[in-house]
Amino acid sequence: MNWPLYTKLSLMMGLQYAIWGAWAPVLAARLLGPLKLNGKQTGWVYGTLPLACIVAPLISGQMADRYFHSEHVLFTAHILGALFMFIAARQERFIPLLAAMLGHSLCYAAALPLVNSVMFAHVTPETGINVGHVFMWAPIAWALVGYGLSAWRFRFKTGDRGVDCMYLAGGLAVVMALACLALPATPPARAGTAPILDAIAMLKQPNFLVFVVVSMVMAGLMQFYFLGSAPFLQTIGIGNRSVPATMAIAQAVQTVATFLLLGPMTEKLGFKTTLIVGAASWAILYGVYAFTTSRPVIVAVQALHGLAYVLFIIAGQMLANTMATEAVRSSMQALIFAATTGVGLFLGTQLAGGVMDRFGGEGGFRWSKIFAVPFAISLACIVIFALAFRA
Repeated sequence: MNWPLYTKLSLMMGLQYAIWGAWAPVLAARLLGPLKLNGKQTGWVYGTLPLACIVAPLISGQMADRYFHSEHVLFTAHILGALFMFIAARQERFIPLLAAMLGHSLCYAAALPLVNSVMFAHVTPETGINVGHVFMWAPIAWALVGYGLSAWRFRFKTGDRGVDCMYLAGGLAVVMALACLALPATPPARAGTAPILDAIAMLKQPNFLVFVVVSMVMAGLMQFYFLGSAPFLQTIGIGNRSVPATMAIAQAVQTVATFLLLGPMTEKLGFKTTLIVGAASWAILYGVYAFTTSRPVIVAVQALHGLAYVLFIIAGQMLANTMATEAVRSSMQALIFAATTGVGLFLGTQLAGGVMDRFGGEGGFRWSKIFAVPFAISLACIVIFALAFRA
């Protein structure tokens, strides 16, 4: 194996998702608690990243395929993203906080597809590197951030205000920007005039269209997990300092699944079966959230989120890469991120925020009704995909 290359790619992958993992699982507790935002406002704050993902990946993908080295685009995006996150950490009113988070999200979203395209560009049979062994550093980093934040909160008692997660994300973005300077050169292919249009044209293929639409819906349902899990876990008796570590169980399982299951399942069972198993894992998770308040069971099913992410989201990105030519590699990843992390998550934030407002009030949230919504929708998606996607 080319160990120097593997180390650089793994560090890139880990830091990219550590930034997101520093704030996404736990920021809702700060917004709904100390800042006293309502469910819809919380949904808008979380919606900044998916909203950014509708536009920013398409622009950065085109830039990387046509004009600039991918590592240079990544460096610029993360330096600016760090600045916006530090600004966001100092805001306590909704509108300024929303604006700063949107700035951060635009920068972060621009980087997301390029991390994948850089990896796919340099992981070749000659390097001896397994794609799954690079991907696994995303959940490892996410989990380490979660456990590290919990340890920090236990030691310094910062969990009540919750702003520490934002400063952590900004610091990690600075480290990521510096790490990008050490990445291998990834110049633009400069083939064609509009690679993103070539990628979009693939939606004319029925299989690809079904995959993208179902992926968009399933990704959107993740916002019920991100917005609802932290306050839900606190409701059943898990303290705010323990929430990051509890939710990091998902990343521990995601690491194992990426290392052991991703390659064998996609190769032996095919992408269709792999994606169905991933979607079913989310359905079971939401079902447990909706129909039980058993703390041990709820803690245990955190593992299903990690399994679902590997077998649905990451497997889907691999499927998209197999359909892309070298000339549109970055643009294809940009299209997938725009559809899932962009349109899907944005609509998901609005749905999740609205449902939380509908079933919330002075007496607290009615979690069984809230989580019954993603449970029902995910079951419908599984049926549609099983019937309409041709393996």
